[in-house]
Amino acid sequence: MAIKLTINGREKTIDSDLGENVQILLKKLGYNSVRNSDDGFGFAGSDVILVNGTLMNASLLIVGQLEGCEVETAESLGSWNELSHVQQAMVDVGVVQSGYNDPAMSLIITELLKHNPNPNREEIDDALTGIFSRDTGYQQYYEVIELAVARLSNPDYQKQFAPEFRDDLSFIGKNTPKTDAAIMVQAKPCYVEDRIPADACVIKMLRSPHPHAWLTHLDVTKAEALEGVVSVITHLNCPDLAYTPGGQSAPEPSPLDRRMFCQKMRHVGDRVAAVVAESVEVAELALTLIEVEYQVLKPVISIDDARAEDAPIIHNGPIEYKVAPPADLEEQNRNADPKEGKFIVNFPIGCFPRKNIAASVRGHIGDLQKGFDEADCIIERTYESKQVQQLPTETHICYSYMDGDRLVMHDSTQVPWHVRRQVANIIGVKQNKVHIIKERVGGGFGSKQDILLQDVCAWATWTTGRKVYFHHTREEEFIANSTRHVAKVHVKIGAKSDGTLTAIDMDFLANTGPYGNHALTVPCNGPALSLPLYPCDNVDFRVTTYYSNICPTGAYQGYGAPKGNFALTMAMSEMADMLGIDHLDMVEKNRVREGQELKILAAIGEGKMPATAPRAMSCALEPILKKGREMINWDSEKKRNGDWRIGRGVSIIQQKSGIPDIDQANCSIKMASDGTFIVHSGGADIGTGLDTVVAKLTAEVLRCPLDEITIHSGDTDHAPFDKGAYASSGTCFSGNAAKIAAENMREKILKCGAEMLEEQVEDVTIVAPGLVKGQKGQVSFFDIAHRAESGTGWGQLLANGCFITPLFAFPYGANFTEVAVNVRTGEIKLEKFHALLDCGTPINPDLALGQIYGASMRAIGHSLIEELIYDENGIPLTRDLKSYGAPMIGDLPKEFKAVLVPSDDKVGPYGAKSISEIGVNGAAPAIASAIHDACGVWIRDWHFTPEKVLAGLSKI
Repeated sequence: MAIKLTINGREKTIDSDLGENVQILLKKLGYNSVRNSDDGFGFAGSDVILVNGTLMNASLLIVGQLEGCEVETAESLGSWNELSHVQQAMVDVGVVQSGYNDPAMSLIITELLKHNPNPNREEIDDALTGIFSRDTGYQQYYEVIELAVARLSNPDYQKQFAPEFRDDLSFIGKNTPKTDAAIMVQAKPCYVEDRIPADACVIKMLRSPHPHAWLTHLDVTKAEALEGVVSVITHLNCPDLAYTPGGQSAPEPSPLDRRMFCQKMRHVGDRVAAVVAESVEVAELALTLIEVEYQVLKPVISIDDARAEDAPIIHNGPIEYKVAPPADLEEQNRNADPKEGKFIVNFPIGCFPRKNIAASVRGHIGDLQKGFDEADCIIERTYESKQVQQLPTETHICYSYMDGDRLVMHDSTQVPWHVRRQVANIIGVKQNKVHIIKERVGGGFGSKQDILLQDVCAWATWTTGRKVYFHHTREEEFIANSTRHVAKVHVKIGAKSDGTLTAIDMDFLANTGPYGNHALTVPCNGPALSLPLYPCDNVDFRVTTYYSNICPTGAYQGYGAPKGNFALTMAMSEMADMLGIDHLDMVEKNRVREGQELKILAAIGEGKMPATAPRAMSCALEPILKKGREMINWDSEKKRNGDWRIGRGVSIIQQKSGIPDIDQANCSIKMASDGTFIVHSGGADIGTGLDTVVAKLTAEVLRCPLDEITIHSGDTDHAPFDKGAYASSGTCFSGNAAKIAAENMREKILKCGAEMLEEQVEDVTIVAPGLVKGQKGQVSFFDIAHRAESGTGWGQLLANGCFITPLFAFPYGANFTEVAVNVRTGEIKLEKFHALLDCGTPINPDLALGQIYGASMRAIGHSLIEELIYDENGIPLTRDLKSYGAPMIGDLPKEFKAVLVPSDDKVGPYGAKSISEIGVNGAAPAIASAIHDACGVWIRDWHFTPEKVLAGLSKI
């Protein structure tokens, strides 16, 4: 039928089925702001529109309801080249990170201020209740609204919400709008879904309903015969190749234990068959026509299940080692099942598949027994974590097509170069035949480090020649995506009566799920990012990672550190309590100091051991702990209020800034014909503002305006290699590569400028705005570029930069918490959360604060409410955002503060270190120790619930 309505002030007549979903319709019509982040449940708020002046979720409406209505989308705000006052406030405060839900957020805030031009916090919380923001932590939206309110009466009003640093520098340490913030908040095309043409085919996946089973019958002939079906991919017609989904540098330190499709199902959601069809409707119908039967096997769910003597074997294929095979390999392969395909190990990682062990390692320093003999007090405790999900607002997506004989993929990924390598290997071509274009990423948090749908999408296009896209549903994110590894950590520590540590023993057990991507490196980071916080002469650690049939795990921000830090910090807190010592005082006594050698790190590697023990090149923990103690009034009285008890907790944290001797980043710069610059950065900006970091570093070195620098990044054809956005490497590695390239460009500019001025190179210098100044005069970059490209010139000025290092740059920080616990009901209220972080020199302070808030809220969610839940048969029950329970704006601490405490690092560019990842590492132990301080209950498995409090109080 023809529906008449008004969209953004323009009358339209639309031919549509009356029952068509409005979100789908508006997206087809080109309104990019109306997105689907939650399978049409209307929970995430990414699909918000105005219908006759009322905010509604487009995915909960059908077209017939819009007859005669006035509809407004976020595209109605501002104009093509001018932001609305709310959008501008969002950009100026620095709240736009991944940006996926930000157009909807701008529409909601605009509508709030239209009806309430000066809302209080309660009214703001009520207005923003219906939108999910995973990356920003909501806190800065109060500042956005404050700024927007002020500009209603004074459009020129300015306020600086974030501190600035380094008065000696022009761009570094200053608050600067993110280079892509405006296009994101205005919903201009920038995500993969915005690039997909109407004639592209779609992939829909038939997935296993069982956690552990064999396919005994699979018939796809009826599906293949359906009109509109292009191809059906199964284990019978896909590459018989073992690989790992983990996007890590080659040779990967993960076992190659996955195939595109396999006869053996290893988790609920495992791949059975992929339908490539000309429409979603045809693809979904085709799935129902596939005949499949299973032989259900006993599932392995927990670490204890995996370790049992009679445990089913998750991987029983023939094992092959690329180097250094074990002496008993023939015996291990005696009863291997060829139907499972090869299981390949690139180099020894302590992998014993027949024991369900994906990886294992042991390290030590000193004499552990001697350390315990010297202790006045020894405690042993076991701490456990639960499985949680990254929840990027943009679910995983890629789009592929053929360009001649080359495969082109638009991908939402953190690792474009690893995707290219993996895809080329899987489809059997050289890497020059594969072109990966990383689009804007609507949130990753580690999950988009893995190759989870690109292999099937690439194979579909390569074998059919058709344009194809594969877009995960939110349910697929829960059951087929990577999640955080589950851990069970046993800690034994010894200390003198004054609190001085004498020995630490850590046994770190991990559950990797059905596949071993990151099975070595994530668990190894448990001890690697916790033990160095408390340097001790006598330390032993073991790491063992087990296979199981839970939903897949992989990379997630913190990358093992949250579990190791929870266990060690809680053991320290329990030891302090036993000794009658203040926990913060014990932390201060034992913590790492600047310049200190971190001996234990010489015994822990990520597939490659450090050549020497690293040092803490910079560390601001001393001012952090002093300031944190003052901010939260650590030593003040904790007053009771009826059944409510107050407690305080603390946790110190650290992370890395890339992986020395393993990671590499490259950058190239070319001077355009008018003296401006095009920068080709290999780094993958996933919402953290890396492109802005690269631009600011380039501008700082070349003394030119920021708007004369254009960044082109994450494109495997047009930028040089970079290992990708993980391990907190962006600022340090990709940033240093850009700085080196800019310095090399500066040398060329100075040489050319000196020749034009007829002066010696040592007598000229670069000055703002883009000039070479000497004793006789000056020439502009424009003049140099013109001369360079002339018939008698030097050729276009080009420069490259490569950064590798054997040195570590460790960011440090602390979380201080205050909780209220009701000893009658067990309820826990997070009253205060203060996150103080040392990221060296903050390059983008406002963006850095936003990343701290976002990471802290993710960690708070993991600590108090988030968990993937299974039934007694191993079937996952949490498959949507609402039932999962991620924190929303109403879950913010009453007092939420992020503070940047600078230091000067010797490794990072202009003293900068990483910031985005460290913030997830400390919330759990800081909250758990505060709960004990409040009510005397130690909760050793997280998340923390009222039931656990009441059980600890012996009330249930």
